[in-house]
Amino acid sequence: MFFRNVDFVRHSPMLVMGVDKFEFVEEESMTINEMMNLVNRSLFATIGYTDESGRQNVRRVFCVWHKGLGRHLISTNTSSAHVKSLQRNGNACLYFSDDAAFEGLCLFGSIKMHFEKEYRELLWNAGDEKYYPKGVEDEDYCIMEFIAEEGRFYRYDGKGDLSASEIETYDNGKVFENGYSATNTNI
Repeated sequence: MFFRNVDFVRHSPMLVMGVDKFEFVEEESMTINEMMNLVNRSLFATIGYTDESGRQNVRRVFCVWHKGLGRHLISTNTSSAHVKSLQRNGNACLYFSDDAAFEGLCLFGSIKMHFEKEYRELLWNAGDEKYYPKGVEDEDYCIMEFIAEEGRFYRYDGKGDLSASEIETYDNGKVFENGYSATNTNI
């Protein structure tokens, strides 16, 4: 339990020192459905990985195709430095956040590279020719599949862990879908 400033919903308890309006709040935990909602309403995610020199790196990636919380598809350039690094060391994390709502979900896992046509076609969008002039068959076009093993979430009202078994149970029977389009039908 902690005190929350009634006037400011998005803050940590440390930021409310010196203000005079407080409300006593029971600490809550983000539900797995709320985590999925965060993922689906995110247009981008941040992928963290270790490069070939052993340095930690992050990249913002367009990430809207999900199979529950455990699998996420990302289209990218085969020639990019992060693809080369991830082919050598597939350990990675994928971070989704909503800064306005003060919510975040960091998934820990690995990357699998896909060059198969069915994955390329699934993520292909009109206008991608700008980046891949040879179309869906362009050798510089590939799909990274992030496979989550576990996670950690936070929100202004609490934080916690997401286990492999929770991810597996939640994902049972799910198929890849564009969660952003499904969640944001007015786009």
